[in-house]
Amino acid sequence: MKFTGTVLAGAMLIEAEKFPDQRGYYSRMWDQAEFAAHGLSGRIVQSDAAFNYQAHTLRGMHFQKPPYAQAKLVRCVTGALYDVIIDLRPDSPTFLRHVGVELTAENRLMLYVPEGFAHGYLTLRDNTEVAYQMSACYAPESAGGVRYNDPAFAITWPAQVKVIHPRDASYLDFKPGES
Repeated sequence: MKFTGTVLAGAMLIEAEKFPDQRGYYSRMWDQAEFAAHGLSGRIVQSDAAFNYQAHTLRGMHFQKPPYAQAKLVRCVTGALYDVIIDLRPDSPTFLRHVGVELTAENRLMLYVPEGFAHGYLTLRDNTEVAYQMSACYAPESAGGVRYNDPAFAITWPAQVKVIHPRDASYLDFKPGES
């Protein structure tokens, strides 16, 4: 596995190396020891998938508050998406900064999202499926979010949002200390 840091402290882009032979290839998608060697949480307690029918569907920007804060490993299994994370950790040198990366079935990149980050994505193709591994289970009482188009973050999305859940569209403007 190849780990590449992003401009956000603790967030990583991970490339699964291919080991090809006459059958196709093999890749290791998770290795607790390698994650720990890069200072990342090696704990996985929940694995989820999300399927999106239409291109330009937006999911996010979601997070969980302590004590149920989640680190996530995100991969696009089918299709393509623009994945965005926002650093909401007040003590971080990259507080309120964001990064966006394209994850596709073809590039097979994975994004490691540290605890304390908001996460969301915009699908770029119809029939896009996303797989997640999380370090903590979903806890509704701890769930929160920030609006995908909040001026506090100035995210430039690659396309106009066509499908969004009412909850995701209705988050209020971000106010430090309330996340």
